Amino acid sequence: MRLPMKARRMIWKTLARNLAETTDAPSPAAAADPPQAPAALPPTVTPYVFPDGRKLYLLGTAHVSRQSVDDVKTCVAALHPDVIGIELCQPRYEGFRNPDRWKQTNLFQVIRQGKALFLLAQLLLQSFYRRLGDQLETEPGAEMMEGARQADATGARLELIDRRIDLTLKRTWRHLSFLQKCRMAWMLISSLFASDDISAEDVEALKSRDQMDSMMGAMGEQFPAVKRVLIDERDMYLAERLRRLPPESSRVILAVVGAGHVPGIVRNLGETRDLTALEALPPPTAWARLWPWLLPAAVVALVAWGFWQGGAERAIDSMAVWCAVNAACAALGCLLALPHPLTLLVAALAAPITSLNPTIAAGWVAGLAEVWLRPPAVKDFESLPADMLGFRSFVRNPVMRILLVVVLTNLGSTVGTLVAIPWIASLTAAAP
Repeated sequence: MRLPMKARRMIWKTLARNLAETTDAPSPAAAADPPQAPAALPPTVTPYVFPDGRKLYLLGTAHVSRQSVDDVKTCVAALHPDVIGIELCQPRYEGFRNPDRWKQTNLFQVIRQGKALFLLAQLLLQSFYRRLGDQLETEPGAEMMEGARQADATGARLELIDRRIDLTLKRTWRHLSFLQKCRMAWMLISSLFASDDISAEDVEALKSRDQMDSMMGAMGEQFPAVKRVLIDERDMYLAERLRRLPPESSRVILAVVGAGHVPGIVRNLGETRDLTALEALPPPTAWARLWPWLLPAAVVALVAWGFWQGGAERAIDSMAVWCAVNAACAALGCLLALPHPLTLLVAALAAPITSLNPTIAAGWVAGLAEVWLRPPAVKDFESLPADMLGFRSFVRNPVMRILLVVVLTNLGSTVGTLVAIPWIASLTAAAP
């Protein structure tokens, strides 16, 4: 079945927030003896009975759907649950409850800890979701917060059942190859240019089993590692969190989750999973630990070889190529972020040096310079949510500019390294 173009674009551009998620059929053992759902419940509710008699009702939602908000209210009124579980982790829940958290962001720490790329990715995703929510006149994630409000109103215990977003993103990133990372980065950036109008009907259609199957099949083919970590692992995690709820105080459970998670959760409810393993970051491979040091070693070796072959003049030529190419590429990348002129100079001066030291990046140096030269004001953090609704205002926000300086300078420096090494090698090989 071929999906409408709008639906396909929306799925791909919101991949890391999984508006649509895996929908494989549950195994017969997992779906054994389901309870009869009350007739008043929405059709997107899937019931399940644990061996100890606890009743679980999985409400499948779309994260920018007004109907999903109403469905939460309907389910709570019909079921009177003891527990309401929502597909949020503690940081995301606090983010919804405290929209002004951006005011407390320490950009110096973000850059020094190498978290600029992950923060930028989250902001890009939130930008797309905010524009989508603006079209549909609903807040992204409103159904999750409605679940929290209903828990407060009815006295039900609220459970945040999702894995931390930073762990999910880091695990996803580590499982991607270099080319897959480039493709994923392009998808995130291109979401800023999306101009398709998405209707409420398009969003509700994404709850359809056929459309979910088609989209998730395409995702599995193009990004198998993303689907495994972002969807399949989280199905296991969500199911295990629900399975571990104490039986004595969780006789009736309502879980509000993305529609695509429902079949995967049901399939995993009969299995025992190790949450510690699902929360751990996979150790870097031997190659991942080694290659950052191989590039500077290759540069030093080529310069030394040039000196051996052609004397000091050849070595100086090689070093000149290294410095010029790295400086030019890093400066060009930095320039795309429209930085302060001195930041541009810092990026150009830092790149040839930092490229030989894997423990520091040119983008970090340039980003810190931009923070020092043009520190964002409180109003810049306050306007960040509103600025997310427009491409120009988004990229011109000083907070975003700093993050773009870091990421684009690092990208330019990487390109410069990849260009300079073969250039130096050709110079050395041509030595008489």
